[in-house]
Amino acid sequence: MSNQYSNRANIVKAIFCSVALIFIVRLAALQLFDRKYPDLARKQALRYVTQYPARGLVYDRNGLLLVYNEAVYDLMVIPRLIKDFDTAAFCRCLRIEREEFDSRLRQARKYSPYSPSPFMKQLSKEEFGSWQNQLYKFKGFYVQKRTLRVYDRPIAAHVLGYIGEVDDRDISNDPYYRQGDYIGKSGLEKWYEPILRGRKGCNVMHVDVHNREIGPYLNGKLDSLPVEGLNLYTTLDAGLQQYAESLMANKRGCIVAIQPATGEILTLASAPAYDPNLLVGRLRRDNYPRLSSDVNKPLFNRALQAKYPPGSIFKVAQAVTALQMGVITPQTGFACDKSLVGCHNHPSARSVQEAIKMSCNPYFYHVYKRMIQQGRYKSSARDSQYGLTQWHHYMLRLGFGQRLGIDLPGVKAGNIPDTAYYNRWYGRDGWAFSTIYSNSIGQGEVEVVPIQMANLACIVANRGYYCTPHLLRYYGPDSLQRPEFLEHHETGIDRRWFELAARGMYDVVHGAGGTAHKADVPGIDVCGKTGTAQNLGDDHSVFIAFAPLDKPVIAVAVYVENARGGGGSWAAPIAGLLIEKYINGEVKRKDFERTYREASPCQKLPLRKKR
Repeated sequence: MSNQYSNRANIVKAIFCSVALIFIVRLAALQLFDRKYPDLARKQALRYVTQYPARGLVYDRNGLLLVYNEAVYDLMVIPRLIKDFDTAAFCRCLRIEREEFDSRLRQARKYSPYSPSPFMKQLSKEEFGSWQNQLYKFKGFYVQKRTLRVYDRPIAAHVLGYIGEVDDRDISNDPYYRQGDYIGKSGLEKWYEPILRGRKGCNVMHVDVHNREIGPYLNGKLDSLPVEGLNLYTTLDAGLQQYAESLMANKRGCIVAIQPATGEILTLASAPAYDPNLLVGRLRRDNYPRLSSDVNKPLFNRALQAKYPPGSIFKVAQAVTALQMGVITPQTGFACDKSLVGCHNHPSARSVQEAIKMSCNPYFYHVYKRMIQQGRYKSSARDSQYGLTQWHHYMLRLGFGQRLGIDLPGVKAGNIPDTAYYNRWYGRDGWAFSTIYSNSIGQGEVEVVPIQMANLACIVANRGYYCTPHLLRYYGPDSLQRPEFLEHHETGIDRRWFELAARGMYDVVHGAGGTAHKADVPGIDVCGKTGTAQNLGDDHSVFIAFAPLDKPVIAVAVYVENARGGGGSWAAPIAGLLIEKYINGEVKRKDFERTYREASPCQKLPLRKKR
């Protein structure tokens, strides 16, 4: 009998122990592992207010302010705390309809009933000031201050870029960001985001049951101060940038101007352009779709992303490469045989310098043929493979066929075809010079990006080297620089060949029979090379230049899309005006300036193929 009661007692003890163990495990789970309830209790008593730092300012090379900050306010909501709420009064304060209120609140609840999220973003000082004294009446709402970008001048949108709210990819890529944060989306804002953004701070505030702030929690021991972003001092010349954009008004194309000795970009203008303030704050929601659907593609940065046939400006690269390879000499001459490839009327070139001046197509047909078919192998296909490999090597050294290390996102590499490229198309033994001769005059499979064209002008100006084109001079209070922008990239081509090319480019502008007399600026030794690039629709007008001939201070590339008349008609005079503006500080040829500023030479879109 005693054993029976003893067994029952053990069972009861086991039950009590099991229940106690369940309670212990559950309490441990709630207190040690499940953060929901502690977080909920804390959020009912504490408010974590992010302190956003002021984003770094952006200046031009002369210290002119380009981008600064303006205070705005985000109205935040914690849905679970909304109680005894006068919806009608709230909607009157914010001047919104009840339907909009309900929609915004549903979105906030969907994000989290317990955590704060933006109810209405980027309210101006005036909007916030009109009802801030009424905010205490609405439990669950509070205001968080932040800053918005303002662009002092309506220029350089493609360079400066814009900021926007982070998306899921941004948050997953960098744990620094939370929903509602902003990040650089394009241009310098994106490239130098870690420098410009600074570091967020946080204030932990004690709030009462009415959602009113009592004061800092633990006397501010948990608070952290925001750290302002560092300022950027760019290489841009704001005045020259504004002038370049005015010259490209009513046109499609781009202008790139670089200081040859340093690689500092003075101007990078893509046309059509847009006011960067159009993509700031709540305006962006309406303006971005309009800009992105525009047939002229104003959001497209042609200077870095457009892959064009270079046309005859490529002949400068062909000339110095052929001289270095030893397949021609400075005195090599060829007849202007139009049966080989079309050309305009001019005498036959008796030297490399004359060929550059007159831009003779048959001449460079022969030059390219000598580079590709050097007679080292009996097989034409094998000989062409050998020659193209050598040619490709030098083109890469000249900065083509690769992404130049400019400090902007989205830069394209263009295309310099190699043997693998043609082997994929024609098979290893299915091509030779006769297949690819269009490359000789900058057509065919050759594609370049305008920044590469301006870089070629820098290389000739420097007589054989270039510094990586860049937009940052220095940043921060200690004037920090990027060492990679100080390096000289040697092409491996003798200086004397670039000297010869420079003389030829001088003759293009100043010599009898030159193709770019409209680029001539009185008192300045402008050196240039025209190009007329065939494509869909009317030809593109192309020009590269540097000035002066000795100790150059500026190198320029101008590309005007579908502008009938060739490089000498449109791109060359625009380049001349920009050079005059930079070197002389003003343009005195007002009638000449007005002609090219007001002209609209570009064929309208959509384009039709030539018959």
